[in-house]
Amino acid sequence: MPGNRGSRELLEDYLEGLPLAPEGGELAVAMRYVLQSGGKRVRPLLCLATGKAAGAEPSELLPAAAAIELVHTFSLVHDDLPALDDDALRRGRPSAHVEFGEAVAILTGDALLAEAFRLACLYDAPEVARELAEATSAMIGGQYLDVTSSQGGVLALNRLKTGRLFSASIGCALWVARIPEARQSPWRALAEEIGLLFQLVDDIMDGDGYVVEAGEEEARRLADEAAARARARLADLPVDTTELAEIVEGLPTRAS
Repeated sequence: MPGNRGSRELLEDYLEGLPLAPEGGELAVAMRYVLQSGGKRVRPLLCLATGKAAGAEPSELLPAAAAIELVHTFSLVHDDLPALDDDALRRGRPSAHVEFGEAVAILTGDALLAEAFRLACLYDAPEVARELAEATSAMIGGQYLDVTSSQGGVLALNRLKTGRLFSASIGCALWVARIPEARQSPWRALAEEIGLLFQLVDDIMDGDGYVVEAGEEEARRLADEAAARARARLADLPVDTTELAEIVEGLPTRAS
């Protein structure tokens, strides 16, 4: 995503400067470890690109974008735990519970979530924090359905576990940019398509999720359709969506 290089640098600098775990001492080491474990930062970059397209300044958007990334990272730390997915590696490095122990990993996730809401509460109005809280609750609900093998299908599960934080990435940016709720529908429709596309591409790459349920050919068909709808949603927005378009176009290449 070359056009997002400036936004990525702003985001990384902001994350690096966060006063993580001021009451937790060495817990900050574990928090930094998981935050610096790589990843494309798709969600916070989506937040920054949306807000800039909607007229907000990057400096206004950074707390919301960082909060989105912290919630995402919290979810990964907890998902990797032995009680859930029991993954020993995350992005080629030992998972937090392997590197620091299970108890510290749990506390690391908790601290990341608390810091996310501290950032969301920096805004005068409550909408950013509310948007983030609703998305986090949906993610946790989706994880519950996953571990309890509740019925509903992979796509419905993914809308909770993955899609809702993508929606919040755009939704938080709209609130920061002071876009009235009545004018948010086209943006939120775009968010749904991006979230679906991201998860389908992820499933295709990993050979799990919807690929197991419906087959790779069907997953690729749905991904192509979601990408086409996302492009159409972008074209309908009466603003400069260059950075948003680069994010959308960058997702399908991950499954090629």
